Amino acid sequence: MTRVVAGIDIGGTNTKISLVDESGNVISKTVLATLNYPEAKIFAEAAVEEIDKLLLGARINGRVAGVGIGAPNGNYFKGTIEFAPNLKWKGVIPMTKLFEDSLHAPTIITNDAKAAALGEMYFGAARELTDFIYITLGTGLGSGFVVNRKLVYGHDGFAGEFGHTIMIPHGRLCGCGRRGCLEQYCSATGIVKTYLELIKNSDAEGYNNLEISKIDSAHIYERALSGDEDAFYAFNYTGEMLGLALANAVVVTSPQAIFLFGGVAAAGELIFNPTIMSFEKNLMPIYRNKVKILPSGLPENDCAILGAASLIWDQLSN
Repeated sequence: MTRVVAGIDIGGTNTKISLVDESGNVISKTVLATLNYPEAKIFAEAAVEEIDKLLLGARINGRVAGVGIGAPNGNYFKGTIEFAPNLKWKGVIPMTKLFEDSLHAPTIITNDAKAAALGEMYFGAARELTDFIYITLGTGLGSGFVVNRKLVYGHDGFAGEFGHTIMIPHGRLCGCGRRGCLEQYCSATGIVKTYLELIKNSDAEGYNNLEISKIDSAHIYERALSGDEDAFYAFNYTGEMLGLALANAVVVTSPQAIFLFGGVAAAGELIFNPTIMSFEKNLMPIYRNKVKILPSGLPENDCAILGAASLIWDQLSN
C-alpha cells in the first residue's frame, strides 16, 4: 500500500493541501481560502475534510501517515502558530493539536521557510549535502539552516531568522518593530523600496507621476531587462547586500551550499551575479571556493507543500 503524508502550506490568503509519497511525488492537491475561516478550529476541521476527500479521490485506503504544516511563525517544539501578523487568528494557536484531535495522525508544524529547507534536503538539490542554508526571497526573507542533515531550531523553535539580522543600524522600519533588518533590503518588498528611493532621487517629476501602488518586483525586473539603469541598480544593490549577509552567515555554520528560492531569485542572473560577486568578495579566505550559491531544485509551485510533507518523512526516517 502506498504510504502518503499530507503537506499543508498555510498562507494569509490561501492554504495549499496535498498528498505526497516518499519519493516526493505530489499525488493530489487542493486549496482552501484561509480568509474564509475566522476560527482556527473550524479551519483545521475543514482541512481534515479536504484531506479525506483527497485520499478518496486518489483511491488510497487508510489514513495519512502524518500531517506536516508550514506556517508563518510556526513553532516546531510547541506545535503552535504564534502571533502571525498576516493571519486572522491572533495570539498562540495550538495548530497541531487541532489537527490531531480531528485526524488522529501525528502532526508537525514549523516556519514555512524551514520546512522548505527540509524539502530541499529530501526532494531537491541538497539530497547529497549535509550542511546548507536555504533562503526564500519573497515578500520577506525566510531561511532555514541545516547542519549535519538536521534543521536548526534553537532552544525555542525560532532559530534561523536570518531576515531579521540588522544590516543597516537605524535603517528601514521592519515589521518586527526594529530598523535595518536584512529583509527590508533583500526581498520583493525591499527591492521595491530601493527602486522607489532611486527614482525619487533621480527624477522627482517622473516619480510624482508614477502609480506607485502598481510597482512590484516583477515590474522592476522587466524595467531592468529593458535597460532602466535604476532598476538594474536596484537588483545590483540587493545582491550586494545579500552577498555580504551570506558571507557573514558562512562563518557560523560553514555550509557546502546556499540555495535561493522565491520571486526575487527567479530573476536569475540579475540577482545571482551581484550576490555571488559580493559573497566572494566578503568571504573570509578560509571559506573561499568552498561554498556555492545555487537556485533551489524544488518546483516553484510545490516547494512549500513538499517542504511541509518532509517534516513527517524526516520524523519517520529517524
